[in-house]
Amino acid sequence: MSTKADILKMIGEEGVEFIRLQFTNIFGALKNIAVTPSQIDKLLDNKYSFVGSALFGERFKYDDMLYLYPEPDSFMILPWRPQQGKVAKIVCDVCYEDGRPFELSSRYILKNVLKGVKDKGYTVMADPECEFFLFNTDENGLPTTKSYEMAGYLDVGPSDFGENARRDIVLMLEEMGFEIVSSHHEHAPAQHEIDFEESEALLAADSIQNFRFAVRSIAKRFGLYATFMPKPNKDVAGSGMHTHFTILKNGRNIFRNEDGTPSEEALYFTGGILAHARALSAIANPTVNSYKRLLSGFDAPNKICWDYKGEDALVKVSSGISDTKVELRFPDGSCNPYLLLAACITAGLDGIEKKTGPGENLKQAPADKEYNTLPENLREAVDELKADELIRKALGEEFTDIYCDIKYREWRDYMCDVSSWEIDRYLTRI
Repeated sequence: MSTKADILKMIGEEGVEFIRLQFTNIFGALKNIAVTPSQIDKLLDNKYSFVGSALFGERFKYDDMLYLYPEPDSFMILPWRPQQGKVAKIVCDVCYEDGRPFELSSRYILKNVLKGVKDKGYTVMADPECEFFLFNTDENGLPTTKSYEMAGYLDVGPSDFGENARRDIVLMLEEMGFEIVSSHHEHAPAQHEIDFEESEALLAADSIQNFRFAVRSIAKRFGLYATFMPKPNKDVAGSGMHTHFTILKNGRNIFRNEDGTPSEEALYFTGGILAHARALSAIANPTVNSYKRLLSGFDAPNKICWDYKGEDALVKVSSGISDTKVELRFPDGSCNPYLLLAACITAGLDGIEKKTGPGENLKQAPADKEYNTLPENLREAVDELKADELIRKALGEEFTDIYCDIKYREWRDYMCDVSSWEIDRYLTRI
């Protein structure tokens, strides 16, 4: 565990001249206050504050001051910054002035869920498959949705124009302490995926935030713009963030039987996810654009079902040579990872406690079976979240009400907009 002395030593030895105090807002966006090493005592004594509205954006007014409580173990020097005048970052919890956790902070919500998990004797491990696009920027350096490459799944250079950027991203991530499992070009032009090793749930959520920050920052050095938007282009595959879960008890994966087959607990966890999938979509797929990925095909799941294999399953229970995991295939990269893990862990463990069976898998079910589906749009998803008592309780009643209100307004903004599709469709026909 790092101490104040350890951080001071690293700052001195590495020539750090700038430190980013980072925290996450309700939408999963990183925020930060930047300070110089001369302020390290103030930083580590938790004296940096900000107006609470920064957590909620313009849609919710919260004028009280909140305080940043840094986690010393998260101190990290950013490897892509200049060798002279290095920049470091540190993850912060959001608290009241007296040190009490701020209940509406998404990182606190996950911590609170994990406390209950620990009380049951469990450790939850998670690992994401992070997909993103690397698009060109215009003459002003602003992002576009264009790329001149035509590479496809697992293609290499020279057709993969982003190969060099992806390589540097991987190398920089490893310098940051990530254990990268694999990286490759995905199905759509300019689309990429980088997978990293599983970790305990809180660290996994922190890592997703570090990952997004690093990918965007390094892409910019190549004149590219990295986006985790689920469906930036109509006629190609969208980007997801498939998320794998493992639960350990006394160091043993309870999802795996001794003979290597998936356990009842794996199926009950799956049953819990499926039972709450429509509400979970408001967290896992939190934008208007998310549903354009889910409804458009290209292997994006929409039917509430499971299987051991198959691209149509919402949840997949997979057993490898030495491990068994439950994979959620509907989340996308626009989600807040702290809320995603908090909500999904809650639903899955509820399935284990209630022994909620997942029903027939896709292979067992009749070919003409009709399944329930995820909501068709953000409005439907938020309605489901608002009505789901289990997920409401996990996130907190006040937080859920605020989150839902903000998302309802986002939906109304979308509905009030007049799109180019509407102009093309109706202007000359009516």
